[in-house]
Formats: sequence, C-alpha cells, structure tokens
Amino acid sequence: MEQQIFDEFVNAINKHDADKLYELMSEDHQFIDAHGNLVAGKNKMKAGWIGYFQLFPDYKIEIKEVFTKDQVVAALGFAEGTFKRNHWRLPAAWKAVIENEKVMIWQVYADTKIPFDSMKS
Repeated sequence: MEQQIFDEFVNAINKHDADKLYELMSEDHQFIDAHGNLVAGKNKMKAGWIGYFQLFPDYKIEIKEVFTKDQVVAALGFAEGTFKRNHWRLPAAWKAVIENEKVMIWQVYADTKIPFDSMKS
C-alpha cells in the first residue's frame, strides 16, 4: 500500500495536480527540501506546489528505483524542469513516510545548484 500511495504522489507531481497532492497529504504533512528547510502543513504545501509548478512549468520527476521498508519509501531517479528557457535535469532521491494511507513526510535529496543557476541567468 505504501508504494501505491507513493506512486500516486509522484503521478500527481508529474501532472502538476495540486488538488491530488493535497488529498494525498496528511494534515500534519511535512515537506523537507534539499537544504533541510521544513514546510509544515498541507495547506502551505499545496500553495508551495502551485508556486513551484509556476516557476518550472514542465517540472517532473523520473523514478528509477524504489525501496520500501515498513512505512518508508525511498526512491532514486531524476528531477527536471525549465525556468524560462533554461532546462535542467539532475539526479535526485526522495523519502516518503506513509501513515494511514497519507504522505506524512516528503523529503528531497538533490544538488540544487543547477536549478538555482538556471534562475540566475
């Protein structure tokens, strides 16, 4: 069940479906970015996803490998997007903690230098 919820979350990200992401998040959802910054609460994260999809209108993640243990799903793959005309693609990893069929924690591991550099040029 945990991997199914994870897969639904990834599909919602790739479809830029903030409503589906909201539905899949727990009330006490926590998003932790690649720098360790924490955003708590599904309302804040719905707004955060909407803003991110506006910055990177073609943002998507590609999952290559998935590992599950109890309530934790870990995945390896790639993230990519375009800011204005500057496209980037980079290796990334994600950790999700699934509780009561909801994503309680979504954590991203990636070197964000490339996307940030694309925003500067």
